[in-house]
Amino acid sequence: MPNDTGYKIRDNQQMHFVTFAVTEWVDVFTRKQYADIIVESLQYCQTNKGLELFAWCLMSNHLHLIISVPKQEITISDILRDFKKFTSKKIIEAIIDNPKESRKEWMLAIFKKAGEANVRNKNYQF
Repeated sequence: MPNDTGYKIRDNQQMHFVTFAVTEWVDVFTRKQYADIIVESLQYCQTNKGLELFAWCLMSNHLHLIISVPKQEITISDILRDFKKFTSKKIIEAIIDNPKESRKEWMLAIFKKAGEANVRNKNYQF
């Protein structure tokens, strides 16, 4: 039987260290255009969702955050779910729409294959 328990956030008001990695560790954030989507999304979550961001580090293929949510109306899990869903869609769109992206077909093939293997996705797994 698979273990789907994962990490549980029990106290949203405490600081938490979280990391997200791009599927297959693809170096997406070497392009400023895609990194800017992450930064803008983090700023949105701070301004509109109450995310407290104490520290962050965006690497070429993953993101580290130290965060909390002081208000009890929304949870860290809710914010992270929305953040990941929005940013992944925006980055995939940016890759598709970028005429200068030399790695487009390669990256999209990786994300498509991973998306097909994940029953919770329709198209791409970022």
